[in-house]
Amino acid sequence: MTKPLVIFVAGGSASGKSTVVQEILAKAGLEDVIIINHDDYYHDQAHLPLEKRYDMNYDHPSSLDNELLFKHLTALINGQAIDKPVYDFVQLTRSDKIEHVIPKKVIIVEGILILENPQIRDLSDIKIYVELDDDTRFIRRMLRDLNERGRTLENIVSQYQTTVKPMYIQYIKPTKRHADVIIPNDTKHNIAVDLIVTKIEQILGDRS
Repeated sequence: MTKPLVIFVAGGSASGKSTVVQEILAKAGLEDVIIINHDDYYHDQAHLPLEKRYDMNYDHPSSLDNELLFKHLTALINGQAIDKPVYDFVQLTRSDKIEHVIPKKVIIVEGILILENPQIRDLSDIKIYVELDDDTRFIRRMLRDLNERGRTLENIVSQYQTTVKPMYIQYIKPTKRHADVIIPNDTKHNIAVDLIVTKIEQILGDRS
């Protein structure tokens, strides 16, 4: 099997990573693609009461099961299927669901800390960082958590001040230096997306 193309997309919470991924897929005309969300690899917290789960730091690298992610990505790169966990953002723990993922020629992994772990980072062919100003990211995150994740405004603000913002400064923002391309998501980024698409086509052509 030809080695798949592996793309990592990082950036702060609510920076627009998923939107950029969809733009790249549409422009490149890619269909044989796996999209993995790093968030699904948060550690299982079923042993904790829900109130305790709200207090956990989800923006620290230790909150993620990177050992399992590395194992799964290595398996997919080697042509082996995986059973991926699925995270429940309402209950703040892994759900009972498992997603069976079969290997494909393009693997995209997105997550706030996907460029932080050196062992995992070395698996990627293209590393992208999506950047957006802090105020806009906070507003987007607040609306998402209110509407989709059952959070209260008080909880959202408290979490942002105590963990989200300081962890962004300490762990997430510094990973920009590992990116091949930094995309500013508060302005037009057609040229950046076009350059990424060209590189994707080049790598896939060389491997075909």
